[in-house]
Amino acid sequence: MSTTSSPAASQTDQSSGSIDPIFHLVRALPFSFLRPPRLRLKLPSFTLPSPMTVYSLILLTYFMVVSGIVYDVIVEPPGIGSTQDRFTGAVKPVVFLPGRVNGQYIIEGLSSGFMFVLGGVGIVLLDLALEKNRAKSVKVSYASAGIAFVVISYVMSMLFIRIKIPGYLR
Repeated sequence: MSTTSSPAASQTDQSSGSIDPIFHLVRALPFSFLRPPRLRLKLPSFTLPSPMTVYSLILLTYFMVVSGIVYDVIVEPPGIGSTQDRFTGAVKPVVFLPGRVNGQYIIEGLSSGFMFVLGGVGIVLLDLALEKNRAKSVKVSYASAGIAFVVISYVMSMLFIRIKIPGYLR
């Protein structure tokens, strides 16, 4: 007859077969009068955010991306520049960094990003104006605001490009 024992069985036998009375007392005594509490835990329930919340977060993210926030954090450009007038010697503030397509001041990025977002909101308003269940006055308001936003955004973006790159769109 051969007796083979596994290591796990020998560890269980050693802990329960201990001859130390203090070990058995410390192991059993606290659990003889202490009881675990009855917990009535509920799983947390998560509700989906409203569509307007999701749209606002996406629009904010889009604004941050097209404004060049990552560029501003990495490169740390000044908020606004300055140039000295050749004739009077007066220092004038400059919002756009002229001649450099791959560089920007912070205000330049924010204003360009705002124009892009304004154009996007104009397109959304034009889409809302096409819904059939809206009153005609609301549709006209949405359509006129949408057209105005898109036109303002386009004109200002072209102006920004003309300032940024002189002689480009002539």
